[in-house]
Amino acid sequence: MILPKIRDKRFITLRRGGILVDADHHSLAIWAAECAQHVLPYFEEARPDDDRPRRAIALTHAWVKGEITMKEAHMAAFVANAAAKEVSGAAKLAALSAGQAVAVAHVAAHELGAAAYAIRAVMAAASEDKRDFVRDQECQWQRDQLPENIRALVLDDQRLRNNLCWSVFTC
Repeated sequence: MILPKIRDKRFITLRRGGILVDADHHSLAIWAAECAQHVLPYFEEARPDDDRPRRAIALTHAWVKGEITMKEAHMAAFVANAAAKEVSGAAKLAALSAGQAVAVAHVAAHELGAAAYAIRAVMAAASEDKRDFVRDQECQWQRDQLPENIRALVLDDQRLRNNLCWSVFTC
């Protein structure tokens, strides 16, 4: 479970009673897609003919541009997650990251799931003695990609939900 039991109003859009503006919602989705894209090679090495996670990432961008509906993006998350069920290790975690990224359209708080699964993917691909190093390296890379308009929000979310997200946000 990576989502809190009580939803944070900062990740609920204005039209649904929260305080999240569309521009920030879109930035969260793009950042989540960047996190997933960064680890996508782990999946594609295992399943080069399976484009479901790549397509989920592309649909994240399509949702931000208004080219698909939130419902279509939400359905793409299930498709990427189905791809994850067919592989293991870093490949599985990379596909789950893509599924979380496209799910941001439906629930903005999935942004941290995309990031956490991406970090877990690089950890799964590393030798045991390098896992802490690659965790911190990936975490810092992700933070370096954060746009200013969502930086404080995401960093606070990482602090609040780190325990729910396998304690991967320790960089």
